[in-house]
Amino acid sequence: MTKTAKVVNTSAKVVLDGGGKVTLSGAGKRRILYMNTCDQAQKWIGEDCNTQDTPRLTIQNMAFTKGNSTGEDTSVDGGGGGAVFVRGGHVKVINSRFTANRCDATGPDVGGAGLRVLNFGDNDPVYVVGSTFTGGRCSNGSALSSIGASWIVLNSYFSGNKAIGHGKNPPDPGTPGGGSGGAIYMDGAKIALTLNGTLIEKNSAAEGGGAVFFVSNDRTGTLTVKDSTLRSNPSGTFETSGYPGIFYIGSGDPVVSGSRLKK
Repeated sequence: MTKTAKVVNTSAKVVLDGGGKVTLSGAGKRRILYMNTCDQAQKWIGEDCNTQDTPRLTIQNMAFTKGNSTGEDTSVDGGGGGAVFVRGGHVKVINSRFTANRCDATGPDVGGAGLRVLNFGDNDPVYVVGSTFTGGRCSNGSALSSIGASWIVLNSYFSGNKAIGHGKNPPDPGTPGGGSGGAIYMDGAKIALTLNGTLIEKNSAAEGGGAVFFVSNDRTGTLTVKDSTLRSNPSGTFETSGYPGIFYIGSGDPVVSGSRLKK
């Protein structure tokens, strides 16, 4: 890609289907795909831009590699989203691969070397199905990262992703913050994460949640792990006791069934 592809907000439905033959590369220099319903440059169509129902973006049967959003102006979009950035509308990812993507190396809340989502139309979840995320690097959430969005992740694979920031969130004094959620980083209020039929292995976080960092600010959020395996996801300084690789603050305890969680 010689420049970032951008979804126009007046689009009702956008489907990107690579047919298993297309790889888009940011060449280590730029973000690959951008959708932001609050960006007036992409035709702002409503006052409540964060929660509008469209565009509806589907990404399927393709690969994203070497996307890099490092240095993007966080006042415009919040940063993150080395390969794909989404704010508002809807997005789902099906049978796709994300490899060696990057976003800012420090920052308490920046994340999503593969996919970054901020808010979401009608509070519906982001769907990720049959996809792989490997080799991501970012301050936090080096595969997936979101603020104010929920996820349903089905039959997918995460490996070799590293949250490389340091100082946590909020940042420790004298630090830039970050380092949580090796594979997945989630923050917000009424949020939920479901992992089903998914393998998360060999990811790491410099601070907390080598596999998953999940904080529901109003303690209503839920984490469900079903028929999945989380193993060898070291957390540098903290994780939730009894749930290796996971740091969780939400409603009750994580719900785990038919799954293996191992150091």
